[in-house]
Amino acid sequence: MSQSLERGLTVLTALAAGQQTLDQLAKRLGVHKSTAMRLLRTLEAGRFVRREDVHHYRLGSALFDLAHQALEDLDVRGVARQYLVALGEISGHTVHLATLEDNQVVYIDKVDSQHPVRMYSRIGRRAPVHCTAVGKVLVAYWPTQQRRRFAEQLNYPKLTTNTIDSAERFLAELDRVRAQGYAVDRGEHENFIHCVGAPIRNHRGEVVAALSLSVPKVLLDFDGLLGLVDDLRRAAGGVSAELGWQPENPRAKEV
Repeated sequence: MSQSLERGLTVLTALAAGQQTLDQLAKRLGVHKSTAMRLLRTLEAGRFVRREDVHHYRLGSALFDLAHQALEDLDVRGVARQYLVALGEISGHTVHLATLEDNQVVYIDKVDSQHPVRMYSRIGRRAPVHCTAVGKVLVAYWPTQQRRRFAEQLNYPKLTTNTIDSAERFLAELDRVRAQGYAVDRGEHENFIHCVGAPIRNHRGEVVAALSLSVPKVLLDFDGLLGLVDDLRRAAGGVSAELGWQPENPRAKEV
């Protein structure tokens, strides 16, 4: 690494902790103030550093622009893959990653169950929103009016005796999802399978994907499935953190 680049990175690292004076930065670099000043002027010209006043410096807007672009460019499937594999190893059951497209759920990644009894699903398969755990999670955190508009335009095909069949029931279910932080599918999509889903958020707090565990009822009862919710939510939280989400982010809350 060149000396100038190393010094520039040292300055940026120091400023990440808060504003610094020229004297403080020169001491951190182990150089004369005139050398530190030349470096700061170069960084300031590129908006990597900004001068707060005559004596103090802070990080500049270019760094935040780069960080934002880097977060925007993250591929949720690529980021999530290691968490899907780990969750599959911990639980032993089928793990899905899903997104929303054209008012339907689309499965974009999958880790198969370790058990001989497996469910039929594949990457690229579509499923309804109203009767899947991932579908409920993907829309539950929208603003109230957006949720209601969406709910009112769905058709609600009744696939099993447990399938939600009206906008009002669907909206009430979304309220439960928001309150508990995860969604369930109790044989609503396929009567022999139940499922739990959790949200994955990006750096703005938006739910951009959903992670789920799906289990045939013959392998695990519903209470046993709920016992895996903490593992599921930890995995979803890990993906969200990789995407830049921080739980205290106020933008993660409903508008």
